[in-house]
Amino acid sequence: MLRPPYRSLAIALVALTPLAAWCAAPATDYPVRPIRLLVPQSPGASNDTITRIISTKMSEDLGQQFVVDNRPGAGGVLAGELVAHAPADGYTLYATATASQVIGPQVIRTRSFDPVHDFQPVSLFAITQNILVVNPGLPAKTVKELIAYAKANPGKVNLANAGTGTQSHLGGVLLAKAAGLDVAHVPYKGGGPSVGAVVGGESHATITPGPAVLGHIRSGRLRALASGGAKRSPLTPDIPTLIESGINLESTGWIGLLAPKGTPKAVVDKLHASLAKVVRHPATQKLMENQGADPEIDAPAHFAKFIAEEYKRFGEAIRLANLKPN
Repeated sequence: MLRPPYRSLAIALVALTPLAAWCAAPATDYPVRPIRLLVPQSPGASNDTITRIISTKMSEDLGQQFVVDNRPGAGGVLAGELVAHAPADGYTLYATATASQVIGPQVIRTRSFDPVHDFQPVSLFAITQNILVVNPGLPAKTVKELIAYAKANPGKVNLANAGTGTQSHLGGVLLAKAAGLDVAHVPYKGGGPSVGAVVGGESHATITPGPAVLGHIRSGRLRALASGGAKRSPLTPDIPTLIESGINLESTGWIGLLAPKGTPKAVVDKLHASLAKVVRHPATQKLMENQGADPEIDAPAHFAKFIAEEYKRFGEAIRLANLKPN
């Protein structure tokens, strides 16, 4: 017969057994409750729209709801901090993108996380190619002709962008550097106004995410000269890439899935398998392509390397643009 304090200890161990078993099992039973998915943009933005396509399908596949939590602001730093400091159990995830992961953290002075090392990458799931477009009245039907025109008119070609430090601004800076151009970078208050300025002839050209200009290209209000991917996008098979056009530059945006650093490998593997299944499904791909995104899947280690490379690439653009952290 057990005597105190051994009897009390035995009772306590028995009482704790279900809790201990539950705590030991999350990696294998995951997920057992809804998953919070932070998006660093407002509802209706491109990252939000594409992420909701993915999260809906993953909810169906994993049998638990993905609750999208939009946290815009501070260049994505706000959402990044929430995820970086969340429990590493797979129940707080981050649908991050170019602006929030490799641009915002380099121009926001105050942040409490490392955007390259303080997360566990799962995978990319979408690439959005930037497209170089010009007003149809500009005497340039190819990248080569645009370069010739800009060099004949140094400082007189206006390159519109969505605002200082945005993807279109830094993409334009890298384009000008790669092509050796002297152009005027003209910031507007958002992607819509910057594209509208080129349509209206107020600015000559812009290089901006494809979804913002595809409708204008198809209607003839803008002329597309090149896309920014490593290869032509299925959405724009007739538009050559910058590389094909003689410019050694890739100009893209992307969206990917991150978890807090230290998330168990079994959880990451399960998330990756579900994400890959969803992204490779023809119905999902069609929905993503309708939003101007090229579906993409890679390994966690490759995604980690990709983020580091993108951080360095945009860091160079920020330096060239002489942007200072604020």
